[in-house]
Amino acid sequence: MLLPPADTVATAAGAAAAADQHISLLDLLMKGGVLMIPLGILSLIAVFVFVERYLTIAKAGRMEENFMPMIRDHITSGNIAAARSLSKNTASPAARMIEKGIQRIGKPIENIERSMENVGKLEIYKMEKNLVILSIIAGIAPMFGFLGTIAGMIQTFFNISITSDITLGTIAGGIYVKMITSAAGLIIGIVAYIGYSFLNAQIDKVVNRMEAASSEFIDILQEPTK
Repeated sequence: MLLPPADTVATAAGAAAAADQHISLLDLLMKGGVLMIPLGILSLIAVFVFVERYLTIAKAGRMEENFMPMIRDHITSGNIAAARSLSKNTASPAARMIEKGIQRIGKPIENIERSMENVGKLEIYKMEKNLVILSIIAGIAPMFGFLGTIAGMIQTFFNISITSDITLGTIAGGIYVKMITSAAGLIIGIVAYIGYSFLNAQIDKVVNRMEAASSEFIDILQEPTK
């Protein structure tokens, strides 16, 4: 019986050993170097800002369906005090706009619209507060990642320049480790950008509801009273 050559056996053993090698996600992140720390901090900030803004915007978007019909009934029947009390006790941006409009009843329509518009701008600002942080993280996280990769590549090639015993495996191993920060930075940046775009879309929905409520309120004021 013929035995396989020793080098074939060694090659097969090496291939099997390479196939058995694996690395956990935590170990991979640990290999990214010191710049993984600011990237981790940026990711935590992004998650915190997204959750906090999402809860705030979702709360702002809630308004009872019968709110405007009740406002209509109160105003058309001349019960301005009840309409104001209802809008004051309703926690939503649209209700606060309506409350300001009710306070201005009796003045020209243009003045009422302007007052409501000013309140609407303040409410939009409240919803957009700290949202720019996600935009900044979406921009700087990939930069941090590229910086870590460039610094690591400089170190790798410096080591190559001063070391005579260099193999392809050594070079490849050094390069893949340095690419970890770039991958992490890109992932954080993409997720932050998606979160920023999603929250902006939710704000647009709330703004549309505010505009609809404002338009309906102006129509109510121009209707004849009972």
